[in-house]
Amino acid sequence: MSLLEIEHLSTVFNTESGLVKAVEDVSLTVDKGSVLGLVGESGCGKSISALSILRLIPPPGEIVRGKIVFDGTDLVPLPQSKMQHVRGNQIALIPQDPMTSLNPVYTVGEQIIEAIELHQKVTRKEARQKAIEVLNHVRIPQAAARVDDYPHQFSGGMRQRVMIAMALSCEPELLIADEPTTALDVTVQAQILDLLRTIQTERRMSILLITHDLGVVAEMCDYVAVMYAGSIVEYATVHALFQTPKHPYTVGLLNSIPRPETERLVPIEGQPPGLIDLPPGCRFADRCPLVEPRCRAAVPPLEEKTRGHFARCVVVPSELASTVQSKDTK
Repeated sequence: MSLLEIEHLSTVFNTESGLVKAVEDVSLTVDKGSVLGLVGESGCGKSISALSILRLIPPPGEIVRGKIVFDGTDLVPLPQSKMQHVRGNQIALIPQDPMTSLNPVYTVGEQIIEAIELHQKVTRKEARQKAIEVLNHVRIPQAAARVDDYPHQFSGGMRQRVMIAMALSCEPELLIADEPTTALDVTVQAQILDLLRTIQTERRMSILLITHDLGVVAEMCDYVAVMYAGSIVEYATVHALFQTPKHPYTVGLLNSIPRPETERLVPIEGQPPGLIDLPPGCRFADRCPLVEPRCRAAVPPLEEKTRGHFARCVVVPSELASTVQSKDTK
C-alpha cells in the first residue's frame, strides 16, 4: 500500500538567465514500510524533489504542475499552516550537512525539544525526556549528559546521529534522508547506514533515500528510481535494476562502480545538459552510445519494459543487454 504518490511533478526556478526546469514530470511511489532510493549525479534534481515534497522550495522556485499525495492528501494545495503540521510530524527530513543544519548557539537538546514541543502536546520536562530517549535510540553515548552539549562538541558522525534523532523525535511515517552519509568516513558511513536500517526495520518506517552511491542503494533499498537532468529515467526493484538495467544511463552508472578486477573506471563521457536549454528529445542522447535519430525527435515516455520495471528509453532490451555485456568484458 502506497504512503506517498508523486504524480507528474514539475518544479522550476525563474532566474535572470531563464527558466530552470529543475524537476520535470516526475512520478514516484513510496510504499508503507519500504525504502525507495533516488539516485543520480549532483545537480540532477534529487534534493529539489525532496524539498518539493515538503513544500520548502525557496524563491524564485515554485511547483508548477503535479500532485504530491501523502496518505491520501494532496500536499500541493495545502496552506502553509497545515503543511507546518505535516513537516517534522508526519514527514521528516535528514538534510545533507548536519553542521550547517544545526544551530551552533543552541544545545542539541534544545533543538530536539523545540521540534517535539511544536508537534506534540507535552510538557517541557516530557519533551526533554523524549529528547534523551531518541538520542539513546540513535546510540549517542551518555545521552542524558550530552543532551546539553552544543553541535561543535560532536564529531561529524555524532552530529548526523543527532539529526536522525531530531527527525525521529515526532515518530514520522516517512523519513527523507538526503545524502545521509556524505562527508563521513567509510567506517562512520557503515554505522549510520546500519542505524537507519535498524530503525526502519523496528518501526516499519518508509524511507526516501537520496544518494549518488549505488552501493548504498544495494544495501538499503527495496526499490530505486534513477534520475537524470530533472527527470526519472528508470524505476525498478533493486534486484531488477542491478541485474537487468534498461536505460543506458543506468548502465553507465553501474559500469562506473569500482571493481577489484578492473584496472580503470569506465566513465560516462560528456556532460549533462543545462536545465535551461534542454534538448528536444532524450536528455541523455548526447552521451548515449546507442543513440538513434528517433531519440532526438521527442522525449521518450517512461514505459513499463517488464513487470514493474520502467524506463524512459526507446532502445530494445536485447540491444542494451549486449552493451552491458560488452562493457563488462573489456
